[in-house]
Amino acid sequence: MSYNILVTGGAGYLGSILVPDLLDEGHKVTVIDNFLYKQASLNHICYHPNFSVIKGDIRIEDTMKPLFAKADIIIPLAALVGAPICKQDPVGATTINSTAVLMMLKNLSNHQMVLMPTTNSAYGSGNENNFCTEESPLNPVSKYAIDKVEIEKALLQHPGAVSFRLATVFGMSPRMRIDLLVNDFTYRAVNDRFIVLFESYFKRNYIHVRDVSSAFRFGIKHFETMRQNIYNVGLSEANVSKKELCEIIAKQIPDFVYLEAPVGKDPDQRNYIVSNKKIESIGYKPSFSLESGIKELIKGFVMIKNTQFGNV
Repeated sequence: MSYNILVTGGAGYLGSILVPDLLDEGHKVTVIDNFLYKQASLNHICYHPNFSVIKGDIRIEDTMKPLFAKADIIIPLAALVGAPICKQDPVGATTINSTAVLMMLKNLSNHQMVLMPTTNSAYGSGNENNFCTEESPLNPVSKYAIDKVEIEKALLQHPGAVSFRLATVFGMSPRMRIDLLVNDFTYRAVNDRFIVLFESYFKRNYIHVRDVSSAFRFGIKHFETMRQNIYNVGLSEANVSKKELCEIIAKQIPDFVYLEAPVGKDPDQRNYIVSNKKIESIGYKPSFSLESGIKELIKGFVMIKNTQFGNV
């Protein structure tokens, strides 16, 4: 079945993978993005007759109301993503990550579907065993995670909502993010061959960006089963510590050196093991391993060099 789908922030890291996939499946897709990062990540789909793009601000209700009205499905990806940028711009984080989403929910009818990414960073450190399911108590540490927790509560009041608590995403994308942990560690291994780890035993879960796209498309196809539910989305075999991640990278870059700092504290105090059994039990299965994603990143970093703050 074909739908009219509105993707906010559709030119970003996730959207620039998801939007072409949605078009390939026969949907009509409208993207609204403010192109904050001057990205041209959707250039390759401008030929497509079912693709529309708008440069705009999701916080402006007069801009958004006619877009909401035409959509069968809304996938709200627009956000200031991650603890550092939310700390740097707390006002922008609140208005984009929270206020704009509440405005969206106010303007939707009950028959419209909303598939939204939230975050498993909301678990903080999990229970006494650091193990987390969708039923585990939430302990968000960063402003990003705190806002996502509050929005998720409001989201699930909508009868057509699904929340995907995403693991830390990795992999190449047309709008690349090097700051994500697997991407960052692999970039350092490729370019510096060296990293110092703080609290190297801290664990978290990971998921490939293309598997995030497949999770959203799975949610569309299985919407009646999944509606008004929360699902962790991650690689069950990739609940690994930072040190273990470095060991996996070193198998592909043998001269990569990683040292554990005897002092110091990771500003991102996340340490948990996540269960993805709930979404797996209804048939969702990721396709990309951590190892294959690292191999992909190594190839990608031949083409990408972050020189924004360097002299060469």
